[in-house]
Amino acid sequence: MSIFESIMLLCFGAAWPFSIYKSYKSRSTAGKSLVFSLLLLIGYISGILHKIFYSYDNVIILYIINSIMVAIDILLYIRNKRYQENMIKHQ
Repeated sequence: MSIFESIMLLCFGAAWPFSIYKSYKSRSTAGKSLVFSLLLLIGYISGILHKIFYSYDNVIILYIINSIMVAIDILLYIRNKRYQENMIKHQ
C-alpha cells in the first residue's frame, strides 16, 4: 500500500462532503461542471479497476468512497439542473 496514494485520495476525498452539502442546499449548478465531475468519476473507477486487476490493497476503499461521493454530487447536479429548468419554465 502506498502511503502517498492514500494521502492523495484522503485529500481529494476531504473536499467532496462540502461539495455535496453545497449542491444539496443551494439547488444550484453554479460553479459546477458535469464534464469535470464525470472525468473525476472515470478516474476513480480506473483506480478501482487498477487495484482489482494489478495491485489489490486497502487503498481500494478510498477509491470506492471517493467515487461514491462524486456520483452523489453528479446526481445532485442533475437534480439541480432540472430544478433550475423548472424554475425558468414557471416564471
